[in-house]
Amino acid sequence: MPQNITTGYRTLVDAAEREVETLPTEEAIKLAGSDSVVLVDIRDIRELQREGRVPGAFHCPRGLLEFWIDPQSPYHKPKFAEDKRFVFFCAGGLRSALAAQTAKRMGLKPVAHIKGGFGAWKKLGGPVEAPDTMPGEPKKA
Repeated sequence: MPQNITTGYRTLVDAAEREVETLPTEEAIKLAGSDSVVLVDIRDIRELQREGRVPGAFHCPRGLLEFWIDPQSPYHKPKFAEDKRFVFFCAGGLRSALAAQTAKRMGLKPVAHIKGGFGAWKKLGGPVEAPDTMPGEPKKA
């Protein structure tokens, strides 16, 4: 019997965006480097290696988010215990809406996500570390 998906991804993302703050990319770029904000990159490591990263952003793969946020988890990351604003982003702004919603529901606050994600960030000239300058990665010839 084929699966009958009753709630699509767009419905989930739309609901998340009604629940969390969505920052225009221009506003998010202005937050880069702020001591009161943690930019949280939820993209897969292969995306960072391929596309580059936002300087100073904290990388938390989406699949580990709940475990890294929860202080009771053996995988908890102290970054998520800081008294700061957490601004999530992914490649295009869909996964980050869901991530911000999950973080908010877990009790992390304040949270937001970047409209258009890393793609919009790059397009609007936000600072980007090229993949060949990422720490721990071999230099490309």
